[in-house]
Amino acid sequence: MAGHPSSAHALAGLEQVSPAAASATVPLFQAVYAQYFDFVWASARRLGVDPSAIDDVVQEIFIAIHGSLHTVQRPDALKSWIYSVTRRTVSNHHRALRARGGKANTVIDDQLASHQPTPFEVTQKNSDLQLLANLLLEIEEPKREVFALVEIEEMTVPEVAEALEIPMNTAYSRLRAARVAFEAAVARHDARGKRR
Repeated sequence: MAGHPSSAHALAGLEQVSPAAASATVPLFQAVYAQYFDFVWASARRLGVDPSAIDDVVQEIFIAIHGSLHTVQRPDALKSWIYSVTRRTVSNHHRALRARGGKANTVIDDQLASHQPTPFEVTQKNSDLQLLANLLLEIEEPKREVFALVEIEEMTVPEVAEALEIPMNTAYSRLRAARVAFEAAVARHDARGKRR
């Protein structure tokens, strides 16, 4: 890179001056790490990485990001690109685990937040998070992934389509179907609660 940006610019990550400059701006790894650590951690957990392996897998993801960051052609789509790297790394982790005779975790963990909560926070949120995890498990995997990225990670549908390498119409279709399935799962849960 020619020249070093100021510390404020480094922390801001992806400030853009013009559309032409945006395509040439490669974000600094430190800024990417600081901005996206929680997103990568939570995504890896949702993709089924066991808590005992999460630190190692997240480290592998950031090693891959560091090694490929210079190849980013669209800094405006960085979150999609990071999710793609996360997804591939987690997939490789699951494949290696199966090859060693281990079992990949396919259960959505009740720890949807990426920081370590206090015991009080765990007590308060545990039942709601477990309910959300159980409701999400009732949605088929491809639809659930789109739903989680849009509704939990607040990615746009175009970002999700790019990250998952699927057509935009497919992403919208999966999101609509997932929302219907989620509402149905909530209704079933409420009906069970009333019968008790």
